[in-house]
Order: sequence, then structure tokens, then C-alpha cells
Amino acid sequence: MTSLNNLSDKFIMKFARVPISGKIFFLQNLSVMIKAGVPLDQALKTLGEQGKNRKLEMIINEMIIKVNQGKSFSESLEPYKYDFGEMFINMIKAGEAGGNLESVLQKLYLQTKRDHTVRSKIKNALTYPAIIIVAMVFIAFFMAFFVLPNITKMFADINTQLPLVTRVLIGFSDFCQNNVVAIIIVCSLLVLGFIEAMRTKRGRHIFDLILLEIPIVSGIIKKINLASLARNLSSLIQTDIPIDQSLVITSRVLNNSVFRLALAEAAEQVKKGKKLDLILKNNKKIFPPLLIQMIAIGEETGSLEEILQNLADFYEEDVSQTMDTLPTIIEPVLMLTIGIGVAGIALAILMPIYSLSSSI
Repeated sequence: MTSLNNLSDKFIMKFARVPISGKIFFLQNLSVMIKAGVPLDQALKTLGEQGKNRKLEMIINEMIIKVNQGKSFSESLEPYKYDFGEMFINMIKAGEAGGNLESVLQKLYLQTKRDHTVRSKIKNALTYPAIIIVAMVFIAFFMAFFVLPNITKMFADINTQLPLVTRVLIGFSDFCQNNVVAIIIVCSLLVLGFIEAMRTKRGRHIFDLILLEIPIVSGIIKKINLASLARNLSSLIQTDIPIDQSLVITSRVLNNSVFRLALAEAAEQVKKGKKLDLILKNNKKIFPPLLIQMIAIGEETGSLEEILQNLADFYEEDVSQTMDTLPTIIEPVLMLTIGIGVAGIALAILMPIYSLSSSI
């Protein structure tokens, strides 16, 4: 039984993930206890006993052991960089060095909560269109394999020229019926090829470039990445992490590889003494004039972190409003697509029947 538990624990530690709700709970309660003067090891022990998430509980218990051995909080977090992220650990490290750990924990809690809110908005907005698209695909295949063959049999023995739309429908149905295995293999290979391509830097970069060229999608992706950029960069600068290092850490947090590459290159230029706004001007395709102008003002006035925070609020609100209106934009397009498909099938079936009845 013990060996089974050990195997289960190893599996959880390797493959399970700490949910964002678990991180919010961890940060909120830890910041409160640290601010109240509770020793770190005791605060961690109290959180570990809550049992909100099995993996989080196991991580906390291992962190307690490391802290009791004399390691700092940030050092105890290092092995779990995959779960908490590089920015999280660097901010904790800066908070310990500056003696304001409780303040940093509070900032991380608020930032994680905002990220969770934005992600939830995006997820909720995309769920309905995703369900409709998947349903459309399944209905199309169901029609091709089970419904259309029975309908097209009616026209097999008709010795007359069928309308083009009917011939296309019959050809599509016959192709699906005669190439089931080939279709399954090709679709599987395409899916596997896409997954493998997305695992490579070049494949992911090409895909991200394509996304930035698609109307509507491009605007949403830019807003999401700009909000994340401004929020994370502001938090890192506020914890006295050098701006070049802050840019590198922020670049690793962003979802889009085009933004990641641009920020990583900006970090190299900042190291050479160049101003951030002048660097970003060279990449106006992804960095809008508003962002560049506000960063220039922040650098001149010495209030860059505050301005970045205001920009983050602005872009997050913009993303929230976009996600609220997105279903109303996508729904007519989906309905129009479904309507065209249904109308095409109806015409393909009714036109030959009408032609036959007219000739009698």
C-alpha cells in the first residue's frame, strides 16, 4: 500500500498542475499571515494542512523541510519553477532582499487574481463558439457518412443531367464513403503534425505570426499580451528588479512568441543603454503608439512602474469588454455559415426533384 501511495505521489508531482485558484488561496493567506508576524515555516505548515490541492499540499510540505534546513523562501521555491513561474520566484527573491515580502506577496496575489479574471473571461467568451464549431464538424461528417448516401441513392438511376450542386453533393458523399480509412489517417496525421510543429520554436513562431494577421483574432491577442506585458513589467520594476532583467522575465511569461522575441531583443538593447520607448518604436506592428508614448513619459518622469500599471488596467478592461462583445460578433458569422450549408444541401436535393416534376 505504501509503494502505491509513493507511486501516486510521484505521478502527481510530475504530471499534475497547481490550479490558479490554488495559487490565489496560497498567496492571499500567506500574505495575511506574514503581515501578522507569523513565522514563515508556521505559516506554510498552516497552509499545508488546508488540503485545497494535493500537489500544492505536497509542494508546501517539501518547502517546509527546506525552510527548516535554513534555505530562504525563494530557494525553496526554485524546484517548482514550472508550477509557479520565473516571475513569481524572482519577485519573492526581491521581496526577501528588500525586507518587504508581505508587500510582494500581496502584489502577486492581486496580479494572479486579475490574471484569473481575464482568463476566465476569455474562456467563457470562446466556449460557445468552440461548441458550435465542433458540433458543425460532427454534423457535417454525420451527414456525409449516414444521411447523404441514402438521399443520393434516389438520383443514381436518373438518366438526366443533374444540377451542378447535386453532383457536387453526390461526389462529396461518394468520396467520404469510399475513403473512410484514408480520411481518418490524413486527419490524424494533420493533427499530430500540428501538435509536433507547435512543440518547436519555429513552428510556434510561424503559428503566432499567422494569428497576428487574422482580423479580430489579431486585436484580441495583442490586447491580451499588452495587458500581461504592462502588468508583469510594472510588478517586477516595483520590486527593484533591473529593467533589463524585468524585460527578460516578462518575455517568458507572455503567450505569443512574437511578443516574447521582441521583449527579449529589447532587453539586450536596454543593456546597451538605449531607451525602451525608442526600442519599441522599431516594432510598431505589435506595440501601439499609446504604449510607446506612455512608456516614454514614464521614463522621463521616473514613474514608469505607475504608468505601466495604469496601462495594464486599461488593456485588461479593454480585453474584458472585447470578450463581452465577442459572442455577439461571432454568432451571426456562425449562423450564416450554418445557413449556407443547410441551404446548399436543400438546393442539391430539391432542384432535381423540381426538374423531374416539371418534365412530367
